[in-house]
Amino acid sequence: MGLYDFTFYDLINQNAVSFKQKDAWFEVDDGRTLTFLEYKNKVDQLALGIRKCGIKKGDRIGVLGKNSLEFFLLYGAAAGLGAIMLPINWRLAADEVAYNLNDCEPTIVFVDKEFQEEVDGIKDKLPSVKEYFNLNSEGGTFSDFGSLMNHGNDFEPAEICTDDGFVIIHTAAVAGRPRGALLSHGNVLCADMHVDYLCNLTPRDVHLNILPLFHVGGLFLASSAFHAGALNVNVTKFDAEKAVELIREKKVSILIEFPPILDSILEQQEKTGADISSLKSVAGLEAPGTIEKYQEVTGGTFYVLYGQTETSCLATFGPYNDRPGAAGRTLPLAEVRLVDDYDRPVPVGEVGEITMKGPMVFKGYWNLPEDNEYTFRNGWHHTGDLGRFDEEGFLWYAGRKAEKELIKPGGENVYPAEVEKAILEHPAVEETVVFGVPDPKWKEGIKAVCLLKKGERLERRELIEFVGERIARYKKPQYVEFVDEFPRLDDGNPDRTKIKELYGGEQEGS
Repeated sequence: MGLYDFTFYDLINQNAVSFKQKDAWFEVDDGRTLTFLEYKNKVDQLALGIRKCGIKKGDRIGVLGKNSLEFFLLYGAAAGLGAIMLPINWRLAADEVAYNLNDCEPTIVFVDKEFQEEVDGIKDKLPSVKEYFNLNSEGGTFSDFGSLMNHGNDFEPAEICTDDGFVIIHTAAVAGRPRGALLSHGNVLCADMHVDYLCNLTPRDVHLNILPLFHVGGLFLASSAFHAGALNVNVTKFDAEKAVELIREKKVSILIEFPPILDSILEQQEKTGADISSLKSVAGLEAPGTIEKYQEVTGGTFYVLYGQTETSCLATFGPYNDRPGAAGRTLPLAEVRLVDDYDRPVPVGEVGEITMKGPMVFKGYWNLPEDNEYTFRNGWHHTGDLGRFDEEGFLWYAGRKAEKELIKPGGENVYPAEVEKAILEHPAVEETVVFGVPDPKWKEGIKAVCLLKKGERLERRELIEFVGERIARYKKPQYVEFVDEFPRLDDGNPDRTKIKELYGGEQEGS
């Protein structure tokens, strides 16, 4: 560690001094509360235990589990060891879990009890893993988490730099292959500082930790609250009734969410009349009606944003009311430029690809040098998304480039090619085109337009369940339409643009 370095572990030490006896974490399921000093002590104990397992700087630590204190302790222990966290989306199918783990070759893996049977079934596909642990102290068939906590607390951290890797988060599959985005200590801390500054977070705030810690939004809001000396109130699973109760009891002041979370909170509040006026700040992607209802009920501020895992969650950010419909302005420590296909800046008001540089840009995709060379061409991170700036510097999101067509049901990323691949495994399907459509619950839904083989018959529900058995169930289509023929391009391929025009838009029953 050099004179100018600062890491997440340094932050843990700093907060143990600055906010010593102040509550840092409240675990809703069992009522456990940890102060900032207690958190630091437990991190040190866990880091010593993990080091005894042979984990060293640069090794990966796999985690498959719901939000918990143990999960957040692992982030702290990894930071001190210089290890790299590899959180896995627990909604993935077993083969997808195996792929993501194998992609980054973790030495040690922590698994919630409810996912241990699934992991037992793929152990033979995970040659890099030397030991499996329960993510929680009790139950399950793997080694006990608590056994790692009895090696003292005289931990000496590794030599770690701000630019060293801290966490790998896999993005949606491109051409059938997820890519692990490597984020550094500096990325996480810079994101924290932006959230704390732009949302005016202080030690008096309370964050309701709803989004999963494998997701960049969930991780960075939890770390932002921790950075500010605020309290994290952690829930394992979202429940609207419980969320409203916690907002009222704990005076929750901030959360980040994806549809339909805020809608369900507001519906529950309307039923009970509970006072949720403490909820001064909410960030996410919401319909105008939901945003306006939230602001009317609480008097709070809804923050809009544009970003992706590769930009440490954020690129632009700001209050919805500053420019309804826009995605805020560029972050203080970022430069965002819109370019054409030849990387030439486009004039104000014109649509171009969103590119970015600055300390929020990730370190690159794990072990994919060619992808990194393309993504970082000409010294800018190319997001694959489109937007336009207005005269006052507000970014207006304008969709995705054809090379990066993406669907975002409920904030998750789904590439059509991955869903199409699963659909084409069905013996009755000849061709399919998958794309996003408006959805009242998830904001964007997944639709598959399918051409069946001659003489074949297939029910919509049967195909949807078929897909859900092969890839994560959130990736299965909500809408399926069978057609007799596809409009085609001159080369004989389906005309995707025309198919979207014919079968996209509002769906029956949506």
